[in-house]
Amino acid sequence: MSKTIKTAFDIVETILELENAGVAELADEVDKPTSTVHDYLQGLEEIGCVANENGRYRVGSRFLSIGTRMRSQLEIYKVAKPELQNLAATTGEHASLMIEENNHGVVLYTATGERAVQVDIHDGDVSRLHTTAPGKVILANISSQRTEEIIDHYDLTARTPNTITERSELFDELDEIREQGYAFDREELFEGMHGVGRPIVVGDDVIGAISVYGPVGRMMESKITEKISDMVLETANVIEVSLKY
Repeated sequence: MSKTIKTAFDIVETILELENAGVAELADEVDKPTSTVHDYLQGLEEIGCVANENGRYRVGSRFLSIGTRMRSQLEIYKVAKPELQNLAATTGEHASLMIEENNHGVVLYTATGERAVQVDIHDGDVSRLHTTAPGKVILANISSQRTEEIIDHYDLTARTPNTITERSELFDELDEIREQGYAFDREELFEGMHGVGRPIVVGDDVIGAISVYGPVGRMMESKITEKISDMVLETANVIEVSLKY
């Protein structure tokens, strides 16, 4: 990757993490000279990628426009969105759509039910596939060679104390997921939250996955988990049929 492009995106991502920041603060965070960061910020401001508000920078709305237009062009998003809204309304929890992109899981859309607890997850968020229910179900349904490539791309870093960090344990779970057709997240992404994920398969290709997440207190009961898992399966099947025909 070009160092220039990487530095620009490092600056943008740092601004996003900090919500807004001054030049000196950004220079410290990205470990670049203040003059260099200032030059990047001027260029990013000219193309609408950052906005200067009294000497502090925030991410520009151009990213929202680009992301929204990109997502609207994806057939899986257009088909899945109303189904996920219905799933969230029925379960009362968070219902999400994830795809794999550049070895990571990307949340394309999340619908929120009336009982859903507040969690730090947003459309466009990127995560390592082994840390989530939809991510694991994607890993379980692609080729073993592709799974190996993805796992080799990054360490099995823990998000919580419950995240799987051993390769052998992960592959044993992926075998189990293939057999049962769904995956669980047992507080592996967020402490206090459980999730169940199902793949979206068209032909022989897994093109994404959907999931429902809720607090442990509600999701731990086996009957509730089984009921929600069946709802997720039904929703996944509807999406698959719509995408096929």
